[in-house]
Amino acid sequence: MKPADTRVSPDSKVKLSKWDPDDTGIVGKEKNDARALLVERGTRLEALQELLYAEGRHKLLVVLQAMDTAGKDSTIRHVFRGVDPLGVRVTSFKAPTPRELSRDYLWRVHQHVPGAGEIGIFNRSHYEDVLITRVNGWIDAAECKRRYRQINDFERMLTETGTTILKFYLHISKDEQKRRLEARRDTPEKQWKFQPGDLAVRAQWDDYMYAYEAALSATSTDCAPWHVIPANSKLARNLMVSSLLIETLEKLDMRYPDPVAGTADTVII
Repeated sequence: MKPADTRVSPDSKVKLSKWDPDDTGIVGKEKNDARALLVERGTRLEALQELLYAEGRHKLLVVLQAMDTAGKDSTIRHVFRGVDPLGVRVTSFKAPTPRELSRDYLWRVHQHVPGAGEIGIFNRSHYEDVLITRVNGWIDAAECKRRYRQINDFERMLTETGTTILKFYLHISKDEQKRRLEARRDTPEKQWKFQPGDLAVRAQWDDYMYAYEAALSATSTDCAPWHVIPANSKLARNLMVSSLLIETLEKLDMRYPDPVAGTADTVII
């Protein structure tokens, strides 16, 4: 699969079964070459992030959504490993607090969108409000449809005010999730990650797939597209995400600012 093949076309009816979570085409025949390429892309991403920060004009919002164990945290660690933390802000959205619940569901999200020159990463996001809420019946179909519209309006407003949005759904299979959950359960260093609630969510797998398909179909737009990333292979996942990030940043055609007047003539004693 090529990076372009991951994009969800606006107004399309998404069927996740059409994307193979085992696809490793981007890796090629030699894993060592692919690992070297990932390091190379990390260096390129570091340079582009520095340019983004220096120019101070554009903003990049990266949204990561996935089922448990698909690797949101791991993607952030590996893809952004060499990037200057001063220009990157990661926000992890958990269950809303009473203060957040007393306001509209987008209130807590808007506070964390990136500023000029920043990359903002959402580890889970406002999409939880049309996923977990829908699966558990906390909102009805009419409210869910309203929220799709509100989310599209919100993201369009962000793009019209200078934010570039990349949304990634990390696509793993149910069998791969089983293997990773068992690894968490059986590995002492990973047992702290295992929560009994993970199994309750896993039992709702089909409902979540339906909710994701509906959300991706309704909210992949020209200004804020979704990308379905095959994620059974961690290396393929990281290569695909890094490729799309670099491609997106390069399209911004950024330039370093001109030096302050007189800088070239400054005498340093």
